[in-house]
Amino acid sequence: MRGTLPHVSQPYAYQPPRPPQDHPKSTTILVLGILGLVVCGVLGPFAWSMGNRALREIDASRGALGGRQTVNAGRILGIIATVLLVIGVLGGIALVALAAGTSTAP
Repeated sequence: MRGTLPHVSQPYAYQPPRPPQDHPKSTTILVLGILGLVVCGVLGPFAWSMGNRALREIDASRGALGGRQTVNAGRILGIIATVLLVIGVLGGIALVALAAGTSTAP
């Protein structure tokens, strides 16, 4: 029986490959970045450091973990929140120093 296919009990069903599962902390990092920027700047450094760690884990997984864009967005928001926090703290210190230097004692 040349040219015939062997009998197959079940038809072959093509299943496209699944996208990789997102990093478990990707949403948390994004939320921390947003909250750090909008509500509480102290959360910014946490989003930044967790984002760096998660990106290293995603790169080390060789495609097994996804969510790189979400993690990167949260990390960038964390960087911006941290910069704004530092500017605010330095501005506050400058205002206190300026006020202390210009105050007159009775």
